[in-house]
Amino acid sequence: MDNHKKYVLWIIDIAKLLAVVCGATLLGILFVKVGFPETNIVVIYIFAVLLVARFTKGYFYGILSSVVCLLCFNYFFTAPYHTLAVNDPSYMITFCIMLITALITSALTTKEKLMTMEATRKGMESQTLYMLSSKLSDAADIEAVIKIAAESMSRLLQVNVGCIYVGEQAEPIYIQQLEKEQLHRSVTDVDEIRRIFTNLRTEYLENGENWAFPVNGQNRLLAVIMIDRKVSEEELSSNKKLIHSMIENISLALERIEITIERVRDRQRMERERERANLLRAISHDLRTPLSGIMGSAEMLMDMTEKDDNRQKLLKGIYQDADWLKSLVENILSLTRLQDGKIVIQKEMEAIEEVIGCAVAHVERSFPEREIQVEIPEEFRLVPMDAKLIEQVITNLLDNAVKHTRPQEAITVSASYTEDELLVSVRDEGEGIAEADVSNLFKIFYTSKTRSVDVKRGIGLGLTICETVVNAHGGTITGRNRTDRKGAEFIFTLPLTEGGRKIV
Repeated sequence: MDNHKKYVLWIIDIAKLLAVVCGATLLGILFVKVGFPETNIVVIYIFAVLLVARFTKGYFYGILSSVVCLLCFNYFFTAPYHTLAVNDPSYMITFCIMLITALITSALTTKEKLMTMEATRKGMESQTLYMLSSKLSDAADIEAVIKIAAESMSRLLQVNVGCIYVGEQAEPIYIQQLEKEQLHRSVTDVDEIRRIFTNLRTEYLENGENWAFPVNGQNRLLAVIMIDRKVSEEELSSNKKLIHSMIENISLALERIEITIERVRDRQRMERERERANLLRAISHDLRTPLSGIMGSAEMLMDMTEKDDNRQKLLKGIYQDADWLKSLVENILSLTRLQDGKIVIQKEMEAIEEVIGCAVAHVERSFPEREIQVEIPEEFRLVPMDAKLIEQVITNLLDNAVKHTRPQEAITVSASYTEDELLVSVRDEGEGIAEADVSNLFKIFYTSKTRSVDVKRGIGLGLTICETVVNAHGGTITGRNRTDRKGAEFIFTLPLTEGGRKIV
């Protein structure tokens, strides 16, 4: 409230006081002429004090009216008249009783009035919050919440109010309440709004022609309420608790709808994932049988064809491509079974040398022109693992290395032991891992966008399966570029004790 308005209200209250005291004095003069006793005049002045206390604000005017009424009674109705002198000392007792009675009457009336105003205010706040909560509970989407927020704040403060949604579950929305009309505004620079209000230290900001209040969720900014600065800071302070309660209700409503949106999206993602897995599983099952037939027929025809026959190269290409397709199909089936929890890790004490040997033999059958170096420790130890799945991990890593190297570039698989872990690494001297691919190596269906055009592309399942199997054993897997020379290096670890978790 500005000084001018305060001054006007002060003048009005003083005028009320003077009018009531003057009225009481004129009525007292009338009583004297009629012949009523002085006690009636005292009662009139006490009643005047009560009226002043009732129709003015604060204790000050009631106390002032008590003193003024006492002086008026002395001046107009006690001898000597029209002076403040007193001839009869007994009047001093009358004055004291009159003043005390007037002060008590004034204080009690003012207190009762303030209590009534406070009760009325709390009742209005409760009604406002109830109406807001009722409307918010019926809101079906974020835009409805923003509209209700702007409308409720505008009705409370009787000014234009805007509400901007800047959460992450929907596009930014800006609704402005102009008296009885709501307008959609465009939202510019959402990142700047988030930056300003996310770490705001005060309750609100002066933002141009508006007061800006943040609506915060548990961990982030949800919306900003813009209140026209026609509302004074003092009025905002007087409605502080109510405004904060309304903002909390708005925050809860926005979070409720955001959680609902997120659940719907999760349900849709799960449904899409289930449909995708079913489709992949169906396609893989349908492809595996004809691919095995193609490979068998190609192998039989190669045995029936002379080595120097030109058709030998063609048949070999058919066999290798069918084998590549079959490995993709097997990877798809393995991944869907792992994700569906249909594969249980059955650990036995196994020698890593045998598992590596089986994986290398499998890769060399598919790529007979490639030589793979194997480095194993002199110490012989048994490690708890599911040999079939770990063999698939090493096979996938070797197959990946073959695809990214030329025939003359070396590929090495090695094993070593630490105090409590087995370390297996697959290294190559190929093109290495692109910087953009390092953080995405184990993401499902991720394939490099920077590889050479002559490299046969996969569908981004091999490394995902490796990570899933190794994690199920309680180990870890990482991929990086080699530090000693050009090429890539993949390292996975397995615990030497029974501690791996199972896929159920």
